[in-house]
Amino acid sequence: MGEPLRTLLGHFRHEIGHYYWDRLIRGTKFVERYRALFGNEEANYAGALQHYYANGAPAEWQENFISAYATAHPWEDWAETWAHFMHIQDALEVANDFGLVGKSVRLDPNRADRKPWLSSEQLTFEGIIGAWAELTIALNSVNRSMGLQDPYPFVLSPATINKLEFIYEVICAQATKVTHAA
Repeated sequence: MGEPLRTLLGHFRHEIGHYYWDRLIRGTKFVERYRALFGNEEANYAGALQHYYANGAPAEWQENFISAYATAHPWEDWAETWAHFMHIQDALEVANDFGLVGKSVRLDPNRADRKPWLSSEQLTFEGIIGAWAELTIALNSVNRSMGLQDPYPFVLSPATINKLEFIYEVICAQATKVTHAA
């Protein structure tokens, strides 16, 4: 498809996003906000994919979507954004393990039965995005200094950041729900 991060792991994360849409969005209080950010999932899926494959992404798609494929249909937008949220979380955790960032990303820092996992800088979504921006600028700069392509060539536009934040909030709401049920 000629898209960056179209790897097997990226594909799995994308497909898992479809699963979690059904588990976390369908029929929940989050549906209306989802539709405001991603669009109406009731749009004809087969027709939308056919249109995407025939015409590609619209001009200036980067202003509202994380990838060209995300423009195909609201479900694909969710799945692509979900996959990127998983990329961000995993990469920050690995970078922290190697001392490349001083922060760790974990959900539900308020669990009483565990010691806190988050630094004070990453208790919020803004902290996560800030740490991610710092890390990707550094990683891209290292690659450029070696004459290589950026390992993270994506633009996190304000619209995309809002979508990522929504995913973070939905996951946190579910984590809190599960924690309180236990």
